[in-house]
Parts: sequence; C-alpha cells; structure tokens
Amino acid sequence: MSERYEVIVVGVGGMGSAAAYHLASRGVDTLGIERFDIPHKQGSSHGVTRIIREGQYEDPEYVPLARRSYELWRELEAETGRDLLYVTGGVDAGPPDGEVVPNSKASCRAHDIDHEVLSGAEVNERFPGYDIPDDHRAVYQPESGFLVPEQCIIAHVEAAQAHGAQIRARETVTDVTEEADGVRVTTDRGTYRADEAIVTAGAWAREFLPSLAERLVPVRQVLAWLQPTDPPQYDPDVFPVFIHETETERFYGFPQFDVPGFKFARFNHFDEEVDPDAMPREPRREDEEMLRAYAERHFPTGAGPTMRLSTCLFTNTPDGHFVVDAAPDRSHVTVGAGFSGHGFKFASAIGETLADLALEGRTEREVDLFAADRFGGDRGV
Repeated sequence: MSERYEVIVVGVGGMGSAAAYHLASRGVDTLGIERFDIPHKQGSSHGVTRIIREGQYEDPEYVPLARRSYELWRELEAETGRDLLYVTGGVDAGPPDGEVVPNSKASCRAHDIDHEVLSGAEVNERFPGYDIPDDHRAVYQPESGFLVPEQCIIAHVEAAQAHGAQIRARETVTDVTEEADGVRVTTDRGTYRADEAIVTAGAWAREFLPSLAERLVPVRQVLAWLQPTDPPQYDPDVFPVFIHETETERFYGFPQFDVPGFKFARFNHFDEEVDPDAMPREPRREDEEMLRAYAERHFPTGAGPTMRLSTCLFTNTPDGHFVVDAAPDRSHVTVGAGFSGHGFKFASAIGETLADLALEGRTEREVDLFAADRFGGDRGV
C-alpha cells in the first residue's frame, strides 16, 4: 500500500523547502522528497551567500515579489531564531548604455525604491575594495544584501516539520504520474499518492516535465573565493554586494562571510550546458584563471590566494524568467523551475506562491511573467 498526502513536493532545495513550509503552515498534509542531503551541494541552492535586492534590472515586474520575499524572510527569522538576511547595500554597475544600469535605475524609479546613481569613481571612493571603470555608472540600493542559502533551507525545513510536514532525504523520485484522483510519485524506496504535486527539482525538474524539458537548460556555474590582500575592505559593513556588467559579461559578488575569502562569479560561467548527473563537479584550472583575471582588474585588493572554488548549477529558460505555474498538460502538478541564476532571493515568496497555485489554482502574486505556456515551438521564446 502507498502512503497518501494532500501535496507532495518533489525537490526540497531553496524553492521546495519554502513550498513545504507554506503548505504545512496552512495545515496541509505535506510530504517533501529530496534525492540528496538537506541541504546539499549538488544543485543551485548552496554557496554560503545569495544576493537579495529590491530593484530588479531583469524586469520591474519582479519588484512586488522581491518586497514580499523580504517580508517572509524576516518572518521566518522570527519564527526560527536563525539569521538569514544581511543588509550590506548593493551596487548594480556597468556601462551607462548597457542593460544593468539603465534597467536597474528604471526599476527603482518605477517602484519608488531608495537608490543613488553613482559614477565609477564615486563607487571606488566610497567602497575602496572596488575598482570600477570611471566611465561606468552604478545604481546603489542601501537595502540590498545577501541571504545565507543553507540556513534558509534548514529554517524552512525545520519550520515545515514543526507544522507537521514529512521530509525525506536521500530518496530519488523516478516518476510523477497523474491518476484520476491526483498523482502517484514513485521513488527508489516506495510509492506515494497525493491530491497535488509540486515539482521544484532544479536541474532535474525536466525529468518530470516533458512539455518543458527543452526549455529548462542546466548550465555549469563556478564560484570563487579569493583571500583579500586588504581584508577590512571586504567586510560586510563596508563592502556591498554587486552585479557588474562589463562590455561582454556580467559578474556578481559578495563581502567576506563565514568562510575565508571574497566570493564572486560570472553569470553562466562558460555557458556550458550539462547533464546534472554527469557534469564535471571538480573546478578546473581554466575556471580559476578566468575568474581571477576579472578580480585582478576590478577588485585588485581582493585577488589574493585562492581559498575555495565550488561548482553549482543554473537552470536557464530561453528568456531568463522563471516558470511558476500549473504544469502544461497536467491537472494536478504545479512547477517551480527555470530560475536562471537569479531566483534564490525570491524563494520565500515563490514557496508561498506555489502553495497558492497547488491548493487554489490561483495566487494574489503577479506571476504572468512566469507562465509555463509562454514559449514557442522551439527553444526560442
């Protein structure tokens, strides 16, 4: 006989742990299943720090979701007693005619977000760890900062369990099948049934979503931590998180926190599409050399000895926006996937939204941007 639940969450990382919490906090009989540990380092929700910011250069439509995320992270901190969100300020920098700076400025102005527009020289003077080109511009948001992803997942899981959720780790889902009265979820350990399923399996989500499989593309990502030669310049109280658009690339980074070194990375690294079960997990020399070259140019006092390198995964959609919706061609499956390297900050609100969609078929959040049916017939939009 199989066990029966109201909702099964497939994948208990950043998004799945939040969905399990929001379901359980509403009294829903919830099962979360994770193939790896909780938390783990195989997917997209690890690496010590993740940026959070209110203004969104990707699209102003993200701003209400970002504001709700801030509220929910603070509520989760209060409920669990864990420190999850640190405010450092944040810099969105790049050429004045690029994408990041004009779009960040427009997003802040459209939603009346506190911000300053600075020249590259002004950024460097205010934050001595930086060496942004003088002719670049920056949008500084004082309320930006970072989340601690592993602690966020732990907090959501523990809170979900406190509300009665069952969470099972090291159990691999092999199939999600719709039945007349709900879904059947098969794993390497057993079979479970539920009224609804939520798939938040990151790079593995496409295994259960054939209609979206070609739109969810895993990309290998590498993170670097280098020891600053002037460590005080990289402390969280004087070094804001950043997004930096160069002439050809985009990078992001953080102050020193919890582990040795100044952390940064290039979005999509080498644009290397991978099978998440077969990707090279060990960082390579060329990974380090590319990242170090960037730090030496733009954060020279942060480019000391290498302290740590780590791989993770982005799961990209063709347009870089998320998929948060009912799964196409499924009546009882909701999907949260394709977060394209900029989703973790929203996990608290995405979890709430997924719970809404699974239970009610609708949500108060504005999610038209994330519709599952927006893609064309090929991997283009």
